[in-house]
Order: sequence, then C-alpha cells, then structure tokens
Amino acid sequence: MIFTVLTLFPDFFLSPFQTSILKRAIRHRKIQINIVNIRDFAEGKHKVADDAPYGGGRGMVMKPEPVIKAIQHVKAKATQAWTILLSPQGRRFDQLVAQELSQKPHLVFVCGHYEGVDERVKYFIEDEISLGDFILTGGEPAALCIIDAVARLVPGVVGKPQSVEEESFTIGLLEYPQYTRPSTYAGHKVPEILLSGHHQRIAQWRRRQALLRTLLLRPDLLSQAELTKEDKEFLRKICQEILKDVER
Repeated sequence: MIFTVLTLFPDFFLSPFQTSILKRAIRHRKIQINIVNIRDFAEGKHKVADDAPYGGGRGMVMKPEPVIKAIQHVKAKATQAWTILLSPQGRRFDQLVAQELSQKPHLVFVCGHYEGVDERVKYFIEDEISLGDFILTGGEPAALCIIDAVARLVPGVVGKPQSVEEESFTIGLLEYPQYTRPSTYAGHKVPEILLSGHHQRIAQWRRRQALLRTLLLRPDLLSQAELTKEDKEFLRKICQEILKDVER
C-alpha cells in the first residue's frame, strides 16, 4: 500500500517513519511512504506557498496553485490515488474509516497549515477527514496518525491478524485489561483467572471486562457494537447493580 503526503514541512516525518512498526513495514515493502514538498510547486524565486486571505482577516492561507499542482503531479503517475484533505470540516476519523481506507491501494494526504488551504483545492480531492474536535498546528500530525492506524490494517504489517481484530474499537468495544509478569507488583495482583490456564473462562472474563470498561468509559460505543444475548444479559445485571448502589 502506498501513502503519499503533500506538506510544506517534509522534515516533520523524518523520525516517525524510521521507528518501530512503520520502519519495519517500509523495509519489508508492506507499505511505501512518499513525502512531497508542496513548496517545490510554488512559483517565484522564494517559492511562496501562502498569501493573505481575500476579505481580510488574520493569518495566511495556502495558495491554490502549488497545492493543486502537487496533487496533479501525484495523480498523473497514480490514477488510483485517493486524495484526502486533512480539515476540521471533514468526516470524523475512526476505526471504521481506517478499515475503509485500508482497502485503497494509494492514499494521498494534503496537509493544510496556517489558516488552511484555498477553498478551490477541494475541487481536486476525493475525501476530507478530521481527526477530531480540536486544533492542531497543521495537517501533518493528523496525517501521521491516520497513516499509522491504516498501515496496521495492511496484511503483514502487524504480526498476527488476530491481535488486530481484538483491539479496541475493532469489535466495537474497548479492549479488556492486559497484564504481564510479575504476577504481583507494588501490592497489586494479576487476576487469578488469567493464571488459571482455563482458556474458555479467560475468554469469558476478557469479554465481560471489555463490556464493563466500555459501559463505564465509552457507553456510546455499545449502541453500535455486536452484542450477544449473553452480553446483553451481563450488561443488564451490571446496570441493575449500579442503580441499586445509587439508591442506597
């Protein structure tokens, strides 16, 4: 799978793609990363890529010409490229969107900066995505997060497919608690069930812990999760116990 990033600040990506899982995925050719400097497509001696907004106002806006020329440069060589503008106006990124994007052979990320990009850039993109309801210094951190989330879904990037399938949000629930050695640390013990070797009971405990954690921390996720009759009965009992505690 190919990821191409259009940015005014290519050095931002030097370290992240030389570390850990992404570095290994690139080395083993599971993914390919291309960084394109938008400023290379700007005109004039100083390669100015931004200008003051029409109508006045604070800050600067990225000029349409260099951004659009950079997009066209990439698409001329990759007709299947899916171009994404990182923008607060875009659809919210989540695990389902990550799974959707992982099915595309080539993703192109347009990183805005300053007060954003000229509105006419949107005529040359296929998608618009927001990382969340908060402000970043530019599209670069958002692009990096999305690349990381999508790359992990590419076959061969993460060791075992099952480890990806069981992670938070993949099954619509937060992940169950994880423990490793030592079995006791600072007076806190690993739950006995995890030391029992009884795989069926461990699986049931993990499922219920995921349900409980989701109920307490992200109850909004439960409406979209695929729940069994046993799951619903467990949640019903937990809710009844919580109500009893409240009434006391």
